[in-house]
Order: sequence, then structure tokens, then C-alpha cells
Amino acid sequence: MRALYFEEHGGTDKLLYGERPEPEPGPGEVRVRLKTTALNHLDLFVLEGIPGIPIELPHIGGADGAGVVDAVGEGVGDVEVGAEVVFDPGLSCGHCEYCQSGEQSLCVRFGVLGEHSDGTFAEAVVVSAQSLAPRPNHLSWEESAAFGLAHLTAWRMLINRGGLRPGETVLIHGIGGGVSMACLQLAKIVGARVIATSRSDKKLRRAVELGADETLPADDQVARGVRGLTGKRGADVVVDSVGEATWMQSLKAAAKGGRIVTCGATSGPNPVEEIRLIFWNQLSIIGSTMGSRRDWRQLIAAVEGHRLKPVIDTVFPLAEGRTAYERMEEAGQFAKIVLSIDG
Repeated sequence: MRALYFEEHGGTDKLLYGERPEPEPGPGEVRVRLKTTALNHLDLFVLEGIPGIPIELPHIGGADGAGVVDAVGEGVGDVEVGAEVVFDPGLSCGHCEYCQSGEQSLCVRFGVLGEHSDGTFAEAVVVSAQSLAPRPNHLSWEESAAFGLAHLTAWRMLINRGGLRPGETVLIHGIGGGVSMACLQLAKIVGARVIATSRSDKKLRRAVELGADETLPADDQVARGVRGLTGKRGADVVVDSVGEATWMQSLKAAAKGGRIVTCGATSGPNPVEEIRLIFWNQLSIIGSTMGSRRDWRQLIAAVEGHRLKPVIDTVFPLAEGRTAYERMEEAGQFAKIVLSIDG
């Protein structure tokens, strides 16, 4: 099968496009013949190499995808060949105490498709039958591939872990990425006020078009700006997936009793911190990773109910995957970059 893959870690020059062995489904698994897939910032990390996470090489990246089931493994009795599907990209054992309690993203062996196993930048991928959901038929194939990892991550961050409530104010750093855009959409569905930041005026204007109530330039004055927009009160919830570059601004921008929710650190994992701001203002620092199968089902229901629709930045053929990676690396995208397998 054709695939975008790499044989050694490094920059985008290490990406190759060519033939790889086609995967075969094992017990409880299905093979999906992919129509579309989508990029996440995680794909850059995996390509570069993540300390402490060994990746078998050669490796195919990609967590998101949509396609048609074309083979089923032993013990799969409720999935038909020919079904159009999307899938939860989380990998869990199904047996540990966390999986048994329905908290798959806390699994002791938790992983992500395309990071801990070969992923979706290929003509076919093997996934657990339990991860499947019918493809929302009102979405295009491109849109169907674009809401998996990012929207699932955002759902758990804001709805499950962050406990966002109507009327609260949310600060979202770095609007334009997949997770930040999904958080904007979810916050507006809940009925929250959204303040978004970016270094790009174009992205800030686009964020307003998609529902952001106020915007701020992404600089060292974000906290002051938030205080000015909220009558010195601050934001009830801060979404920070940027890390080192924004963490102090997050601490200073949060309201007393506020919640700072983080799912990543694209600018680095070791920020400067002022602990006194945390205890004096009684802040909650909340970590969040991906989502449970319950989160996934709730997300699918929201998409099927026409409450959420992914925003597409650009679509590239799989053969031009290196160009797609480079666009993400340059932070030039607004929302999701999609790869067409047949294009």
C-alpha cells in the first residue's frame, strides 16, 4: 500500500512516500481502507522523536482518519465490511482498573494511533473494532477525518475535566490549531464567553468570524488584556496547550478560583512558574489527555446532531504529505490540515 512514512527521526526531509506492507486485522480488530486523514501537532513530535517513547522504525504517522471497513478480524461480529467509519485514535488495553471504570485515557498502557503504532498516513490502517463509529453522513470525507483527536481532546479538556459552565469566560491561547479551534467551538456551544489569542491578525479576525467574543495579540501582555476585558476579574477557564511561552500569562490571567487546563506544550514543557499565584488565588491546574470512550460517544453525538463541524484549512494529496507537514511546522494553518488518500 502507498504510505507517508519515515525510517529515521528528524525534520520533514526524512519523510518518504512509497510502498509499505498492508496491515492485517487481528482478533477484535478491523482494517479500514482510508479515504482521508488529518494532521495534528503530535505528528511533528513523533517525526522528530519523543524522549522516552521508543518508536519502531520505519513508522507511519497519523492519528485521524475516515474510510471504509474492508476486513474484520476474529471475534468481530457487529461490524460489516463496507461500513463507512471514523474511529477514536486512543489505544488502551481494555483490562486495567482504569479501562474497566471507563477511563480509557488513564490506561496504564495508553497510547495514540500514529505514535505508539503505525497510523493513518496510508491507504489502510488497523484499529480496534470498539473504537469505531459510523461516519456522520452530513460531513464530507475531509471533514470526517478532521474532528477525531483534536475535538476529542478539547471535549475532555473543557467539558469533562474543565467543567465549563454557561456564562463563564474562557481564555484560549494560540487560536488556529486543531485543539484550540475545537475548544472555541465547544465553548460557544456551552454558552461561554471566549477570549482568543494569536500572533497573527488574520487568525484573530477568523476567530471572531467563528464566534470568539474578544481577541488579544499573543504577547507578554495577555494577562493584562484579559483583566481589562473582564473588569479585573480574569478568566474562569484558561486553555493552555502552548506551555513555556504562555504559562505565566495563564497563571496571571486566571480568575480567583479559576481552572487552567493543559493538554500539551508545543513551545516547551518546562515553563517558569510562580507558585504563590496558584495558592493565593486558589487556582486548579488540570491535566488532560485525549478522552475516554464515553467522551468519544458524546463527541460523536454532538457532531451527528449538527452542533459541531470541523473547520478545514487546506487539503493535500497524500503524496504531498511533506508539504502538509511543513505548513503545520510553520504554524501557517488555521484549523485542520487534511490529506486525501486518493488525491
